[in-house]
Amino acid sequence: MTDRETEKGPQEGRPDEASGGERDCPFCRAALHAQAILRHGAVFAIPDAHPVSQGHLLVVLVRHARDFFSMTAEEHRDANELLAMLRDRALREDPEITGFNVGSNCGESAGQKVPHAHIHFIPRRGSDGEPGRGVKGVIRNKMAY
Repeated sequence: MTDRETEKGPQEGRPDEASGGERDCPFCRAALHAQAILRHGAVFAIPDAHPVSQGHLLVVLVRHARDFFSMTAEEHRDANELLAMLRDRALREDPEITGFNVGSNCGESAGQKVPHAHIHFIPRRGSDGEPGRGVKGVIRNKMAY
């Protein structure tokens, strides 16, 4: 681990009312930050509350920002590095994993439920059911391509 990443531990710059966090944002709450399984720079990873597969995690921005497009270049870099760490860890721990979906819903019409920048990290296995649908499978009449 580098000096920028930590396993479960206190996070400096945790959002709160004084540091720009949003009082009503569930991703800005200290209790959620305490659930972090891994931290790296400006982001942290937590289990998804409604996982679609075993190991489904969220990479969440510490700073309150509306969505993926509101993140700075440094925040994107930290997120990408954390995603790579999560991939490596998942592959070491579960030999059944054969792929991943990684993505961010931006805006209500795209399915974003919490208006705080976060990225879904979803391990996939051959036993998942209908492999090969990928992200294009979210619009039913566009799945047959």
